[in-house]
Amino acid sequence: MAIVHVSITPIGTGNTSISPYVAACHTVLRAKLGLKWQLTPMGTIIEGELSEILAVIEEMHEVPFTHGALRVSTQIKIDDRRDKHATMAAKIESVEAKL
Repeated sequence: MAIVHVSITPIGTGNTSISPYVAACHTVLRAKLGLKWQLTPMGTIIEGELSEILAVIEEMHEVPFTHGALRVSTQIKIDDRRDKHATMAAKIESVEAKL
């Protein structure tokens, strides 16, 4: 199971607000059953099988272009742990237990 942080930023839109683009990207993500996700102020965290996550990120990356963006910058950070089952919740619980 992978945990992936993704941030998709449209460039060349003529506006500093990107929330309409984020919402449109999330429409694509929310249609994918089996993936857990968490919207954060600086991006989105997705949990699931890596191949499924990368496929949905590719779809999400295209969304700003279909909404008028001339350029899109997508940042991806992947945590793919193979020695034990990892989840978003478990990572947070591990840190909170140490506080």
